[in-house]
Amino acid sequence: MQFGVVFWHMERCSLLARLLSLVLMLGLAACLTQKAPVVGKKYLKNLRQLTFGGENAEAYFSFDGQRLIFQATREGLLCDQIFMMGIDGRGMTRISTGKGRTTCAYFLKDGDHFIYGSTHLGGEDCPPKPDFSKGYVWAIYPDYDIFLSDFNQQLIRLTATPGYDAEATLSPDGTTIVFTSMRDGDLELYSMSLDGTGVQRLTHTLGYDGGAFFSPDGKKIVYRASHPADRESQAEYKTLLAQNLIEPNQLEIFVMDVDGSNRFQVTRNGAANFCPFFHSDGRRIIFSSNLGDPKGRNFDLYLIDVDGSNLEQVTFDESFDGFPMFSPDGSTLVFSSNRQGKVKGETNIFIADWVE
Repeated sequence: MQFGVVFWHMERCSLLARLLSLVLMLGLAACLTQKAPVVGKKYLKNLRQLTFGGENAEAYFSFDGQRLIFQATREGLLCDQIFMMGIDGRGMTRISTGKGRTTCAYFLKDGDHFIYGSTHLGGEDCPPKPDFSKGYVWAIYPDYDIFLSDFNQQLIRLTATPGYDAEATLSPDGTTIVFTSMRDGDLELYSMSLDGTGVQRLTHTLGYDGGAFFSPDGKKIVYRASHPADRESQAEYKTLLAQNLIEPNQLEIFVMDVDGSNRFQVTRNGAANFCPFFHSDGRRIIFSSNLGDPKGRNFDLYLIDVDGSNLEQVTFDESFDGFPMFSPDGSTLVFSSNRQGKVKGETNIFIADWVE
């Protein structure tokens, strides 16, 4: 009888062991098939689409955080013009002249004026699109100049040198413009006063330097750059530039002081990293990159510390996410995306709460 009880207990323990083993195996299988946590996805909440149809991009907040200014090809336009709207997408209004091609608009601190680039002095029609038989290239239209305007299209010309002048943004105190120019024969960054005087060259390396923005305290500038390192790539760069083209397949993010000193390379991944913008804490930078798809057009948003550490992926859409900008208080992020587009190339503006 005792042997029977022992045998029964042994059988019971063996059965329990087999059941426990099965549970562990099932649990392990579940763990192996479960998706890894998505780093960074916590940041964006309450995503809203603000535009519907056309190509809408480079949306930037007003200083009070209540309006957005952006460029768009829509409503029968053949090339980009400048629009503004509320952060809820209402009250959309074209505020540029409708002539030439425009780019990179930015509100002034008074809220009643803005700066932007336009080719209209070189002709009222849209300039020709770049020749993509040369690969994916950006056109550097030599007729671009920077203008200051009110909402009644009363313009003041701020640049008047031959060649490309564009990509202008404003310092937090509203007194200084940083921009890209070809005035010295290469695409370099410059600063100037709000009236176009006091021009100072900030970069001096062969290659493209552009897309610059100030840090929240106005002491730093973040920008994108492509600097060909060897003779062959330098020759290719110069050949394209002579045709008013650049090839933006490799761009890295840099930070420097507002006088151009203490330049520091933030990214070193060989991808097309662009559209960098400081978080309101001044310690981090958000940017767009095809880091996960180096030869393709799948651009996502990434967050990185100014010293190049702590890289995090923020968006995970299988299309294009770009041109991110934080609201002045850092509570909201606006960006452009191909997501949910009804036709190929459709790009819309999205806004989301930034939550940490």
